[in-house]
Amino acid sequence: MKNNIIANAESGEVCYLSGTCPGKRHDKRICDDEAYSFPALSGLFKDTGFQGYEPDDVLTYQPKKKPRSGELTGGERFINSVISSVRISVENIICGVKRCRIVKDTFRNYKSGFDDSVMEIACGLHNLRIRHRRPSLDLDLLAFCT
Repeated sequence: MKNNIIANAESGEVCYLSGTCPGKRHDKRICDDEAYSFPALSGLFKDTGFQGYEPDDVLTYQPKKKPRSGELTGGERFINSVISSVRISVENIICGVKRCRIVKDTFRNYKSGFDDSVMEIACGLHNLRIRHRRPSLDLDLLAFCT
């Protein structure tokens, strides 16, 4: 089973979950079938599984591969490290979803629609955990002065 996830690297939350696809299906093909829509001029940091996926009005970033007979320039290495740092946070989000072991183990339930529900619940639990991990402190400093 395979799903695509669109995550917000800043907040650490899952923003979009694709439908569950059976078998070995390519990531880019799932994107093409789902027809995602992004806000204009948003940044999309993608890995090599999405090579060639270029949505309209979106700034896409993908690491540059080293040429067969050569080296990357210093600027290209720096850009690759920046892209990798964002991708690490996205991979940590995916790892947070996979804390529910039913998502990462072999799925043996063949009820129709159950695989989608399991993935939705795992993403929802991850978002709930992220939202309550660091509760925001709303302090009224004027209340302490009186």
